[in-house]
Amino acid sequence: MKTNILFPSALCSLALISGVSAWGDLGHETIAYIAQNFVSSSTKSFCQGILSDTSTSYLANVATWADTFKYTSAGEYSQPFHFIDAQDNPPSSCGVNYDRDCGAGGCVVLAISNYTQRLGDGRLSQAHLDEALKYLVHFLGDIHQPLHDENLDYGGNDIDVTFAGTTTNLHHIWDTNMPEKYAGGYSLSDAQTWATSLTTSIKSGTYASQRESWLNGMDISDAITSSMLWATDANAYVCSTVMPNGVSAVEDTDLSGSYYEDALPVIELLFAQAGYRLAAWLNLIVTGSTGL
Repeated sequence: MKTNILFPSALCSLALISGVSAWGDLGHETIAYIAQNFVSSSTKSFCQGILSDTSTSYLANVATWADTFKYTSAGEYSQPFHFIDAQDNPPSSCGVNYDRDCGAGGCVVLAISNYTQRLGDGRLSQAHLDEALKYLVHFLGDIHQPLHDENLDYGGNDIDVTFAGTTTNLHHIWDTNMPEKYAGGYSLSDAQTWATSLTTSIKSGTYASQRESWLNGMDISDAITSSMLWATDANAYVCSTVMPNGVSAVEDTDLSGSYYEDALPVIELLFAQAGYRLAAWLNLIVTGSTGL
């Protein structure tokens, strides 16, 4: 198993140019707000101290940092960390295999493992802790986007579709078009509103009976195995929801109608799972317990 800490100097030459941004700003910020609603008071203080941000959006404010940073010369090394390329065969079969699918430049599963170790290492500088926390907030969002756990057609980036008359690609509508259609925008306040609704669903609504199962297998001492469970869960939706009838059924098709209606409950579930798991993961790092 590849469990070594990743350093920029070791990976600069392996950086990949990626045109993907899982969930877009709205999705990442919604997930971060959900996590804020479930972290312990100790975890909240820990994160606010590292980020030097005591506002009510302290995690949401940094949720998209990693997507901006990866396009800088200093952050180029991190481009492969946003996904794992499952070499499966949707829609007939879906599945992620760490040894097969985590590339030489790293992947989201390895990145979560590495930055979990770093965030929990009290010997590191404030700057390194800040970076590790911002990466974890982002990567736990990325791994819950089904097409960030899929290799086919570059995670759907090469599958041309339309959405409400606009030409785009399959990956982009999952990242951005469908979430923004539901939320009616993409502002920080839109994310907070959606997160509030999903938090209620987790606490006492649709997801209340499911939430405990979302934490099954969660172990920060074996972050790779934990992350692979999440990647496998999300990847399964490539076969069941993203392209259940194959590429030809979605390619060059407007997906803003029944496809969107079928996808929306899955998107909401994945947002809820990502936010809840992020809170539990941070609580484990800080307190040793999920607190949930």
